Amino acid sequence: MHKPPFRADHVGSFLRPKALIDAREAYRAGTIDASALRGVEDDAIRGVVEFQEGLGLDSITDGEFRRTYFHTDFLLQLDGVEEAGGTQVKFHQHGGKELAYAPPVMKIAGKISHARDIQRADYEFLASCTSRTPKVTIPSPTMLHFRGGRDAIDATAYPDLDDFYSDLAAAYRAEIASLADAGCRYLQLDDTNLAYLCDDTQRENARKRGMDPDELPRLYARIINESIRDKPDDMVVCVHLCRGNFRSSWAAEGGYEPVAEVLFNELNIDGYFLEYDDPRSGDFAPLRHLPKCKTVVLGLVTTKLGELETADDVKRRIDEAAQFAPLDQLALSPQCGFSSTVHGNDIEVEQQAAKMRLVIDVANQVWGSQA
Repeated sequence: MHKPPFRADHVGSFLRPKALIDAREAYRAGTIDASALRGVEDDAIRGVVEFQEGLGLDSITDGEFRRTYFHTDFLLQLDGVEEAGGTQVKFHQHGGKELAYAPPVMKIAGKISHARDIQRADYEFLASCTSRTPKVTIPSPTMLHFRGGRDAIDATAYPDLDDFYSDLAAAYRAEIASLADAGCRYLQLDDTNLAYLCDDTQRENARKRGMDPDELPRLYARIINESIRDKPDDMVVCVHLCRGNFRSSWAAEGGYEPVAEVLFNELNIDGYFLEYDDPRSGDFAPLRHLPKCKTVVLGLVTTKLGELETADDVKRRIDEAAQFAPLDQLALSPQCGFSSTVHGNDIEVEQQAAKMRLVIDVANQVWGSQA
């Protein structure tokens, strides 16, 4: 497999180095300016690129080192978007512990538009640091709908929600065109909402916000398809489905069956990064809906715990998945990023490296030279 997604791939974020965290604190305190912070970010990104290349990865990201959250730093740069507090939820941890957390909610306060390039400069810097395939990760456009619903969208700006969906997709098309013009050919949309729609509690919460959880997958497929419709033919677009990833905890559970048919057959993308690191993600049966032209990257190596899986266990799980989808349409990655927020998961840097080495080693064993 010589184009993305690669047999051994990854979701995108890595643990932030202490120097970067300290610089962010200094910037917030006003002791360094934005230029100085960006200089520290640049140095940290050079380091994480070297780390990825040293492992042997073909897919290279900037570790999401310029972000506090995987989604807000991007979404707030769209005109019309504001942050409006958080939605209090209980995130779950291994061992039965719970973690109170209020993920930021975006509010639509005016007309959505793409007034400026958002990721272009960051992509261009990343591309200047590597000769391999740079991957850009951005939040799915659905992130501006699910958590707030109709109540978070100003009725004066958008009395008709179809106009909101249209403007949102147009803003994403403009950003994707900007990235394409800069040379980006590997794009990933990070989407928690399609995964949350596999969880009974989250589905009921959606109903309370006035949404029909049975109709949302098709709506979200339509929004994403409209967002990427003008991408270059040689740009690979994948989606990562996440059930929440904050300090080694998660918010949703449940297998992919409620969304699988729409996910695989109505979403016009090339590949899927799916969490499959523990029983909360369900079984592999939904993969039977995968059409011949697409790839599923199996997230079998957890980023939430430092304990290292065995190669034999990972290969056994790949064999189980191959009962429902052809092996040549499968690939391997960690289940999520290591640091979807600046806080990072409860895992050590050395354990992060060991997890990535395991992914690469198993991919080489399973797919041989194709990896």
